[in-house]
Amino acid sequence: MLSFAAALRATLPALIPTSERLRSVLPDPARPGRVLRATDALEHSPALDPVIRPLRRAVHAVPMGGARDVLHGRWLGHPLHPVLVQLPIGSWLSAAVLDLVPGPGNRRAAGLLVGTGLAGALPAAVTGWTDWAEMRPAQARVGLVHALANSAAVGLYGASLSCRLRGHRMRGRAYGYAGLTAVMAGGLLGGHLAYRQSASVNHAESVPAISDGAWHLVGEVGEFAVGEPARRMIGEVPVLVVRGGGGEVHVLADRCSHMAGPLSEGTLIDGCVQCPWHGSVFRLSDGWNISGPATSPQPVYDTRLIDGRIEARLRP
Repeated sequence: MLSFAAALRATLPALIPTSERLRSVLPDPARPGRVLRATDALEHSPALDPVIRPLRRAVHAVPMGGARDVLHGRWLGHPLHPVLVQLPIGSWLSAAVLDLVPGPGNRRAAGLLVGTGLAGALPAAVTGWTDWAEMRPAQARVGLVHALANSAAVGLYGASLSCRLRGHRMRGRAYGYAGLTAVMAGGLLGGHLAYRQSASVNHAESVPAISDGAWHLVGEVGEFAVGEPARRMIGEVPVLVVRGGGGEVHVLADRCSHMAGPLSEGTLIDGCVQCPWHGSVFRLSDGWNISGPATSPQPVYDTRLIDGRIEARLRP
């Protein structure tokens, strides 16, 4: 009888796929896959722009006041939309699992979960549209199709719930699985938005990583007009410099944390600077985001005057 080691040596070649087999199954690493090519083509295609422009104006026209910052998630420190989508996605995925398990109790629970997901989809959609209205054109194109996929999912799950309530269980399940497919497509596009296009992420997060914490010369005091924003470089970081009337000097990272807009081209308002791109307002003294759509503060620099020269270093 063969020993265990000999048997293992004899069977391993059949169990472990060869490099040729792997190449026939896995995507070619030398070129992007079909999904990535499709999403890249979508973000660069202007075909949706005539639809995007009036939709963006309609979202901006809704009188929300301070509620807009709440929907952006400024109070949370990051967008609220990814938090709220957990309820509908989790509910619908759980319903799909229960639909595979026989029993009247599971059927009732699956129907309840479908309804719960529909109820949770509304606030998730409201926060999503609020964030979408501030995105760049390439992001807005992907975001619109993301929203359409999720809207299709809501319609399919609404049909699923209607069928379940009327006793058409098989049809209700079919609509449910079709809705889950639409949700997965929407999630794929949402991932592309967040991780490939950097939508609604902190665009100033890298500043501490590329700063050395040392004092750096910013310039002579006379170079800066009082109350006028100016742009300078500290190492690899572009910074906003504002000289105040009382002799104080404020220095913030220049690229807005929302979408990397140039704060040095913004407007100074009551000790704050307003981004020229999407209107986020940051306090000059500590970089705090007073109003959105930015959900993260700006990195701020401590300053000192030595012999008429301004020096700055990143505040810990």
